[in-house]
Amino acid sequence: MIARPLARAMLASWFVSQGIDAVRHPDKHAAAAAPALRPVAERAGSVAGRDLGVYLEGPILRRVVQVHGAITALTGLSLVLGKAPRTAALVLAGLTAPLLLANLPVRVAGETREDREARRDRLIQALTATGGAILAAVDREGRPGVAWRIEHAREARAAARGSADDA
Repeated sequence: MIARPLARAMLASWFVSQGIDAVRHPDKHAAAAAPALRPVAERAGSVAGRDLGVYLEGPILRRVVQVHGAITALTGLSLVLGKAPRTAALVLAGLTAPLLLANLPVRVAGETREDREARRDRLIQALTATGGAILAAVDREGRPGVAWRIEHAREARAAARGSADDA
């Protein structure tokens, strides 16, 4: 059936595109993520007893964005090529969590209405892609799951024993 590979490729195209863009233009992605990550870093820093906000500026966040983008793009390509598609889809759903966190609808000082709307649109795109990835991760391509196979094997074994005992 051509529908599943085509649908996977269409789903993966967003992840591959976003990943490549993050690798090529990390400053843009880091600037979008930093305001939403700052409160998280402050809370985590107070628990850890360290100032984690220093990691949100400079080359460290840019490198993290690039690595995240590269992993996202490569995992998306794995989904396109059909190499462990369920695992790839599950990994992509997990990799989208930072995008969801970075685009949460929190108030940022000095942010314009257009910036808030753009962040909301990115949040909706990430939610949509995450939902699609989760659906792809649970797609068994019409084959029964492991739990059904085990139960079916137990029933078959019990039926075989019952017929052997009757004989």
